[in-house]
Amino acid sequence: MSRTPPEPQAADPVVEHVTMQTVLAPLDEPPTLVALGIGVHGPAGQVEVFSLPDLWQFHLYGYDADLTVDGTAHAIRPGRVSLVPPGTEVRYRYRGRSEHVYAHLRLGTAGAPCSIPVIQPAGHALDLLTAQLHQALAAWPNTPAWATAEVWAALWRIARLTPPREQSTRAVHPAVAAATALIEARLTEPVTVPEIAKAAGVSHNHLTRLFRAATGETVVGYIRTRRMERARHFLQATTLSIPAVAASVGIPDLQAFNKACRRELGASPRGIRTAGPAPHHGVAQ
Repeated sequence: MSRTPPEPQAADPVVEHVTMQTVLAPLDEPPTLVALGIGVHGPAGQVEVFSLPDLWQFHLYGYDADLTVDGTAHAIRPGRVSLVPPGTEVRYRYRGRSEHVYAHLRLGTAGAPCSIPVIQPAGHALDLLTAQLHQALAAWPNTPAWATAEVWAALWRIARLTPPREQSTRAVHPAVAAATALIEARLTEPVTVPEIAKAAGVSHNHLTRLFRAATGETVVGYIRTRRMERARHFLQATTLSIPAVAASVGIPDLQAFNKACRRELGASPRGIRTAGPAPHHGVAQ
């Protein structure tokens, strides 16, 4: 007796699942803070599964637990921070009473989003993050603008904890970032390239190469440009005296300042001031 072979059953469709290790978070405008507090978990049950359909979740942890975000397992450890996008299912498995600082918020849409790990160690930034979030807690809800500012700063801080690999080709080299920060802090005083290189932890020649690759300018050229940009701003946007403006950009000699303005900005300090601000087209000068 012949048998009709069973029809082959259709295989389950293969769904390509991308593990949720990072999120894309737009941070160019302040978040809308909806809730902020200390979350207490564990006593009501060791496992919680939930999502926030319209809100991001930002947590700073002080305990050990297990976290699953959209099917991807992560370990919670003291001193780690997490950022979870709206509508994402999270599953917490606690190991007893567990407390964390949380912020529930909406992010804007302006600017290129930052790639941020779903969960990561705060590392050297832990004390600053803790202070920022506790300042936010102290301000919330009576001074929401202050609380929002603290949370926004904390979000930017975690965005810079681990530079994303996919941006490595465009990421600013740490030595260049350190050098530009030092230059901004010392535009009012003399500063030499060897000083800057030493502070950035690289040699003079190496910094010169890195700087030209990152900015298209020499270090000295960059300093001159930034001083003149600041001088233009002070001349056009303030009533500071011209000697005060010259001193504020590290060129207290008025004759040298006059020459620098003519060479770099195309007019004397007085001419720049009387010309008024240039038309604004939404691009930083």
